[in-house]
Amino acid sequence: MSRVVAGDIGGTKTRLAVAEVIGNQVRVEREVSYPSRDFATFETLVADFLAGVQAPAHAAFGIAGPVLDGAVRTTNLPWYIEADVLRQRFGFQSCTLLNDLEATAYGLPALGSEDLLTLQAGEANASGNAAIIAAGTGLGEAGMYWDGHGHHPYATEGGHTGFSPQSELEIALLRHLQLRYEHVSWERVVSGMGLVNVHDFLRAYRTVAAPQWQTDEMRENDTAAVISRAALDGKDDICIEALELFVQLYGAEAGNLALKTMSRGGLYVGGGIAPKILPIFQRGIFMQSFLNKGRMRSLLETMPVRVILNDRVALYGPALCAAGKV
Repeated sequence: MSRVVAGDIGGTKTRLAVAEVIGNQVRVEREVSYPSRDFATFETLVADFLAGVQAPAHAAFGIAGPVLDGAVRTTNLPWYIEADVLRQRFGFQSCTLLNDLEATAYGLPALGSEDLLTLQAGEANASGNAAIIAAGTGLGEAGMYWDGHGHHPYATEGGHTGFSPQSELEIALLRHLQLRYEHVSWERVVSGMGLVNVHDFLRAYRTVAAPQWQTDEMRENDTAAVISRAALDGKDDICIEALELFVQLYGAEAGNLALKTMSRGGLYVGGGIAPKILPIFQRGIFMQSFLNKGRMRSLLETMPVRVILNDRVALYGPALCAAGKV
């Protein structure tokens, strides 16, 4: 058994945990969630978490951003995090920084069948490379190389590649966003901010103003959540169209990722958004778009596609990684 510190650092919230690891099983002993922007530095947040706690010797943190030489400047936060600094300040024997999607990929072995929703079964006993895509505050993507015996996760920054429209409506969306952004990435349309962008575009494109109740709710609550809720409740046609287009685009980029990584072993959909809008996924919009790759459709049909329902996978991964350093 190994006792470790694990962390999931996102643009909106940061979760830290002390966990016990036995094999691929992770038992969370203590967990605290913090609003990320309440802290000027990550070191201050860790110090708050470890106050009065006997710190384990090994730690690993999944972070939304590219990790280079043991350091990362977070994409959606003003933090610069260095593994060596954390190791020295908190007395860790080992401290590993992982890209957040790489961390999630490490956590998949800790999941059970109840933690996954199958959108496409794929081939029986499918094996090979796998990949994971996750829309939340941003859009993350990672691969899992198959060596014939097991998977080896690796990070990418695929969410920042250029958005590729496939219809007249999507071309209009691209042109709309080009007026706002120097580079229109997939993250600009498939993420929390992406859903807001899609919604705002459709309001302008359809020349339909937002109803007053929606404007009022957006002042008090997360805008993407308001749009999603209105769509799922059938309260507003533009919100419904926005959420459906969002899921369609999500499926398109998931199919792109699956082809680029040759994910015969499966494509996993993670992140905080998908579990909250499962009815839209289960209507087939995501999979129709995922499979819509012309001559490659038959290849994509062989790949299992699953939604991750357990958001603790983002803590399980760093915990398993840290335990591997023992």
